[in-house]
Amino acid sequence: MGTTAIALAAVGALALSGCSSEPESTGDGSAIVTTNGSEPQNPLIPTNTTEAGGGKIVTSVFAGLVSYSATGEEELEVAESIESDDATTWTVTLNDGWTFTNDEPVTSESFIDAWNYGALYDNAQGSSYFFDNIVGYSDVQNTMDDPSGAVDEDGAPLQVGDPLAETMSGLTVVDDTTFTVELAAAEADWPLRLGYTAYSPLPQVAFDDMDAFGENPIGNGPYELAAEGAWEHDVQIALVTNPDYAGVRVPKNGGLDIVFYGTQEGAYAAVQGGDLDVLDALPSSAFASYQSDFPDTFVNQPAAVFQAFNMPYYLEHWSGEEGELRRAAISMSINREEITDVIFQGTRTPATDFTSPVIDGYSDSLEGSDVLEYNPDEAVAKWAEADAISPYEDTFDIAYNSDGGHSAWVDAVVNSIKNTLDIEAVGKPYPTFAAALDDRSAATLTGATRAGWQADYPSMYNFLAPLYQTGAGSNYEGYSSEEFDTLLDEGASASSVEDATAKYVEAQEVLLKDLPTIPLWYANVTGVWADTVQNVEFGWDSVPLYSDITKE
Repeated sequence: MGTTAIALAAVGALALSGCSSEPESTGDGSAIVTTNGSEPQNPLIPTNTTEAGGGKIVTSVFAGLVSYSATGEEELEVAESIESDDATTWTVTLNDGWTFTNDEPVTSESFIDAWNYGALYDNAQGSSYFFDNIVGYSDVQNTMDDPSGAVDEDGAPLQVGDPLAETMSGLTVVDDTTFTVELAAAEADWPLRLGYTAYSPLPQVAFDDMDAFGENPIGNGPYELAAEGAWEHDVQIALVTNPDYAGVRVPKNGGLDIVFYGTQEGAYAAVQGGDLDVLDALPSSAFASYQSDFPDTFVNQPAAVFQAFNMPYYLEHWSGEEGELRRAAISMSINREEITDVIFQGTRTPATDFTSPVIDGYSDSLEGSDVLEYNPDEAVAKWAEADAISPYEDTFDIAYNSDGGHSAWVDAVVNSIKNTLDIEAVGKPYPTFAAALDDRSAATLTGATRAGWQADYPSMYNFLAPLYQTGAGSNYEGYSSEEFDTLLDEGASASSVEDATAKYVEAQEVLLKDLPTIPLWYANVTGVWADTVQNVEFGWDSVPLYSDITKE
């Protein structure tokens, strides 16, 4: 079957998807479920929310064209259909009756205006690259060197530095419930990405003051902010159910209180003490006891989560031939098997690629993957070769956020590096994830940085493009490879899923040579919940399916 036919068959199957099955216990539909989270890095604008803390909230407050089931299958939300004859021009038809929580209807313009805002260079949105395959993206990303008398839509002269265009020409409104998307290259699985929050619609009020909107977003999802000021920064955010939500994630509870704990240990103690209902990430100190502490209410299952750490290219010793040798030496000095056994006790698996075992196309036999194996003799030899180019006299450090439960494994990794290479190596804690991410964004790191990835949508491309493509929004450490970029583009526009996978495999083999990131392991989702809640299920991306949780 041809690629386009596969894609359209998938769309046809989506049209048959209905609401999720009834829970075993209906509980109290007005009860508020408490769960853990972290302070978002930015205001809650869908195209500028690129980390897990903000992502949990935005996914709950907004509904896009599709969403994902527990196992990663697409389910139609606002879209009635997404169709194409050639995988290049797509026609999107919306369901009637959707509204934002300010009663504004959700229309074709709600999507197109939001996508154009997200793509425009001047708006500096972290997810702008998600629109890079739409015709006209390069025009909204590039600016004029010589306007030569050109004028804007209102007849005003354009200036040097103005964008070549304000909107992407590949987006066209047909009517209130229909729009078309023209891609620069065929992409048979393009609909698969549309459940990611960057593709959410926005009400017109958002464009009046986007920063203010991000502090109190108005969405169309299963939940809405409880009231003005419901987001208490560095404390929690309170969400209540949206009574007008019309999708497949209708809440079976009254809302969510997402609490921002300073440490995973504190969150775990809160579940034990009855102050928290659901915890989706455990501290390493609980790995030996969580199954006995919560014998009937725990989860330990594979998820689309990849853990690594990056070395910035802007630091001395970490670029060019010297940097390539040091990156390989560091990787081979880490005993991943021992760390996952001792620290994580069966909740992690040593990495063999840059994706996840739950993603189609995953491989444990990439060419060059031996650089991910513990090999202290070879590590010492490569480090010595690098020292011959330029002696390394610094202290090697790994930055991490203390509120994420990372201290134990960071200590184990730096000790493995220290003992193998006979260098000084330490962990560098930041109090919050947002604080650690700020130094990455500002390019002011002093050493390595934790660089985990939780997939936005279930695709190999999503593990590669956002992190390693030149100029990508989450490529904070500045990796750039023409060979990698070319292979990634060829995979994205391949005529079949098999051909795309082959290109992504080749692209990962380039990464194994360059090592812009040091893969460590794949994470299982490990979580617990109190006996106050029922029907707790965790999705393919490790996030609980909040709408299905019931509470007595």
